[in-house]
This record gives sequence, structure tokens and C-alpha cells, in this order.
Amino acid sequence: MPEQLLSIAAQTYPHWQLFASDDGSRDDTWALLQRYAATWPRVRLTAGPRQGYAANFLSLVCDPEIQAAAYAYCDQDDIWEADRLARGLTWLESVPAEVPALYCSRTRLIDADGTCLGLSPVPARGASFANALVQNIASGNTMVFNEATRTLLRHAGPDVPVYAHDWWTYIVVTGCGGVVHYDVVPTVRYRQHGGNVIGANMSWSAQCRRLVRDWRGRLQAFNRNNLIALTRLQDRLTDENREILRHWEAAQSSSSLYCRLRHLRRSAVHRQTFLGNVSLWATVAAGRA
Repeated sequence: MPEQLLSIAAQTYPHWQLFASDDGSRDDTWALLQRYAATWPRVRLTAGPRQGYAANFLSLVCDPEIQAAAYAYCDQDDIWEADRLARGLTWLESVPAEVPALYCSRTRLIDADGTCLGLSPVPARGASFANALVQNIASGNTMVFNEATRTLLRHAGPDVPVYAHDWWTYIVVTGCGGVVHYDVVPTVRYRQHGGNVIGANMSWSAQCRRLVRDWRGRLQAFNRNNLIALTRLQDRLTDENREILRHWEAAQSSSSLYCRLRHLRRSAVHRQTFLGNVSLWATVAAGRA
């Protein structure tokens, strides 16, 4: 964490403020944050809801006392490149303020010692609601979003039963007629180690393990919770996306194999890779999506 805090302090965009919510850490995180807060007036500390990392992030997003022109998620063990905020803010300035807008980027993957392991993949098919329903391409530690996006997140509330705050943010922006910019330039060094809550391992073995977890019902649980959360934004979804959602819900709930696959095709719901789409169609066919 000290490296990360120093990388925030070194941002080329100087007008930042850090809000840190401790969700019951069992190491020295809280003591470290207190030491920095004692000397950095820009750091504000609060206690989290202790309901998991997604609820912890959303509790800050929905905090009415936090007001800014733009917002960025900050995970605890990543290192920001010096222009992380500047690149995101520059793009947001090109979008009308009333339009929900989300900036995200590639990450440079590093090991526990800081050695570069490679770059995260660039999504081949781009950002869309049809993709967001079954996959998150927007890494939260690279996100910068505007007030219009935050308004939608606050409208849905901090207690939505979603798996991940960043995936939910991607769903909300694409579903409600917003725009997403995926920057191919990495803005974060994303540390990979055994303590990651969510890693970015893109090896074939890791992808196969995810397929097995999907088959065992993980995807089904995620999808169910995302659909519950989306009921709070029904009035904000575009007409086109309501139709996509209608077909996607039918693809999950129909008792007929033919109907499930027909609705999946009509929904155009997809993942970014061939293997991911094979898994998606297989789980829908088996009634496990």
C-alpha cells in the first residue's frame, strides 16, 4: 500500500482527494492509513459496512458527503501510473456532462516484487450492455467516471446484491445509455499474488478453471443477483437495452432448450473470446446460466 499511496501523490493531475473505507482489514492497513491521514489533509478515513468489498466501494460512491467532478476507484495494492487520473479526466471532458461516462484502461500485470508479467488483453468486441450482462471488461482499478454515472449508482443504492462494484458500474453505464472508453494504454500496475480478491490471470488453465466454476453455478448466481439489481434501474434503461434484457432473462428461465438458445441469440449477449462464448452457450443450453 505505501507504493500505491505514493503513486497517488505523484499524479500529474494534482487536485485529488482520497476517501478510504476500511472494511475490517486484519493487517496493518488501518494503522497505515491513519499515519498518512495525520500528515495528508486530503485523506479522509471511514469505517466500511463490513459486507464485502463490493458493498464497501458502493458505500463510498453513494455517500452524499463526497462531492467531486469525477470519481475513481482505488484498490489497495496497485500502483498508479502518473497520468492515470489525467488520461481519464481528459476523456471525460469530451463527453457532455449529462451523459453517463466511464473511462477504463488496460493494466500492466506485475508480480509481488514488481516485475512485469505482461499486459491485460484488449477486448476484441468493445463495450456494450450485451457484453456487460455476462462479463466485465472494465477493471475497477483503472476506472474514472463522471457525476452522471455516480447519480445512477446512487439511484440504485449501495445495497444492490452485486458480485463486484466495477462490473456493476460497467452494467449501469452501458445499460442506461452511457458511453465507455477503453484506453489501450495501461494506467495501473496491477499486482498479482495469492492475496488478490480477484486476479487477472488470463492463462488457459485459469480460463478453464473459470469455465468449471461457471458450470457449477457461479455464473448463474452472479446473473441472478445482477438481474435483481437491475430492477432498480428499469426506468433508466434504454428501450433497446430493455429488449436485450428481456431476451436474456428468457434465455435463463425458459424450460425449453430451443427457447433458451433462441432467446440467447436474439439477445446478442456475448463474451469477448471464442472460449468464453462457448462456455456461455453451453451453460445456457444446460440451464445453468
